[in-house]
Amino acid sequence: MSRLSVAVFVMVSCLLLPVLAGAAEPIPAQDLPDLIQKRYETLKTFRADFSQELTNVASGEVDKREGKIWFRQPSQVRWETSAPEKELLVVGPEFAWDYIPDEELAIKYGVAALLDSKTILRFLSGQANIKEDFVVKTEWPGADEVRAKWGKDLTVLQLVPKEAEPGMVLAFVGVEPATGLLRQVMIVDFYGNGNEVRLSNVETDVDLAPDMFTFTPPEGTQVEDNTQGF
Repeated sequence: MSRLSVAVFVMVSCLLLPVLAGAAEPIPAQDLPDLIQKRYETLKTFRADFSQELTNVASGEVDKREGKIWFRQPSQVRWETSAPEKELLVVGPEFAWDYIPDEELAIKYGVAALLDSKTILRFLSGQANIKEDFVVKTEWPGADEVRAKWGKDLTVLQLVPKEAEPGMVLAFVGVEPATGLLRQVMIVDFYGNGNEVRLSNVETDVDLAPDMFTFTPPEGTQVEDNTQGF
């Protein structure tokens, strides 16, 4: 899976993470899309720890990663992978940077181009509605297998984009039914590869400095500028 596909997934995770905490009764599965949308519209910031699994269906290899993530409206992300190798993804107001210290490489993208997408990235930027751009299912063939893998404590929804893109043809989200807090996300790309993230130690509406979402390549770093062609 390309680094850009991972960057897209980062934004998915950030958007869907904190749905609606503090509900007294379990939230019916059919009501969760509206609550996700409502929470995103009021969410300002959050931070969390993550564990990630990238599955390559062709080779059967699974790449496991862990680190921390920060989110700040509007659609600004800082995603730091600490293991097995360090990597930093920063999505700022104008540009997105993917920095790999061991390779002394920084890749630059234009955020405006990222947000031009008609499905997933419109959704991520808050410009789309879950139920308008996705078919949301609470039951589907194989649903029991997903629920068994993720655990009985989560309500699992399947999101099918009405206009699929190579980086996302299918998604699954796992939500705590008693709180509406999303804990697990998995996205499947055109080739069947899986990108799964589990979130923990979530804190919402925290103070985050604006400079966390800017990046200047260190001296000697090779820069690949994709702001013109993406």
